[in-house]
Amino acid sequence: MAEHARAEFPILADLDQSIARKYGVYDLLDDGVAAPATFIIASDGVITWYDIGENITDRPSAEEVLGRLKSREN
Repeated sequence: MAEHARAEFPILADLDQSIARKYGVYDLLDDGVAAPATFIIASDGVITWYDIGENITDRPSAEEVLGRLKSREN
């Protein structure tokens, strides 16, 4: 996916759902999968922003995520 998207940042493949469980987003919707979630994590490991969707289609827009990232640069 990272290659397809030409991402210049790491993309995590959570094949065993261990990360989703650690972040508390696994099975929130009682569907046996991780809820849609976006986390911005600073280089020191601190979560500086997150969004957890209320349904499978509830996700922040790319513009919102990029805006949050840019606001952290200042």
